Formats: sequence, C-alpha cells, structure tokens
Amino acid sequence: MRPETRNRLQLAIIALLLLVIAAMAWKFIVAGSVGQGEDGRQALLLEPAERAFILQEMRDFVAGLQQMTEALAREDMAGVAAAARGMGSAMSHQAPAALVAKLPLGFKTLGFGVHRDFDALAADAEDLGDPGHALEQLSQALRKCVACHEIYQIGAPSGRQSGREG
Repeated sequence: MRPETRNRLQLAIIALLLLVIAAMAWKFIVAGSVGQGEDGRQALLLEPAERAFILQEMRDFVAGLQQMTEALAREDMAGVAAAARGMGSAMSHQAPAALVAKLPLGFKTLGFGVHRDFDALAADAEDLGDPGHALEQLSQALRKCVACHEIYQIGAPSGRQSGREG
C-alpha cells in the first residue's frame, strides 16, 4: 500500500472513530434514554432497579423536607442544616453511573442543581441562622423540583409496562 493511501485510510478511520465518540457522548451526556410520555412530558426510560433508585431518592427528599420544615417551625437552624445536608451533593454521589448516563442533560442539570442548593442551604443555616433566608432558599430549590416534574416522568423501556411516576 502506498504511503498516501495508508495516510488517507488512517485519517478516515480516525474521523470515523471521532464521529462514534461524539455520537456516544451526545447520547450519554446530552440526550439520555427518553421517550414521549402519554401526557406530553419526556419519559425517562429506566430499568426497574433504576426506577426504584430514583423513586427512593424522591421519597428521601420528601422525608428531608418534612424534617427541614419541622426544624424551621422550631427555628432550629442546626436541624435545618442537618436535614439540608442529607439532601445535598453527598446524596447525588450514590447514583449509579449507568443510571446517570440514561438521564438527559436537562434532568441532570435540575437534579444536581437541587443537591447543590441544599448544600448552600445547609451552610447558610449554620452560618447565618436566619429562618427567613432558609425558607427562601428552600423555595428556590423546590422550584427546580416542580420544573423537573413538569418536564419528566419515569417510564419503562419499550415493551415493558410500568406505572407512571413523577
């Protein structure tokens, strides 16, 4: 094989590999595994264990919100900080990488943003001790929860039936 032909072949292989890498990055970082939901929202197409993981995280959020509002009612800012910290970024590190890859970028942005919001709320509750400020921060975080539930629902891969959540 002539050197020019070999160089062209190598460049063609490199270009093809770069296209494959770009397509995979787009699929796993941006697009995720979604379909159209029956109600117009995007359906996250998840396996049963992945679905269970996300639903458990949502139940943990509800429990944390209950603890936080109870602490706010008592103006117990240490309790507010503890509840918020439990919903912070440490919680997001428990998500399996395969699940995160299936989530669209918008979902990841909202979800990880909520975890960061709770980290900030915990820090400010300790540093400022201001229940009003904590309530405003909680309201900001909950806006992201509402936005996420307006956009997404949890579905199942095609061919499987699953109740819709979210």
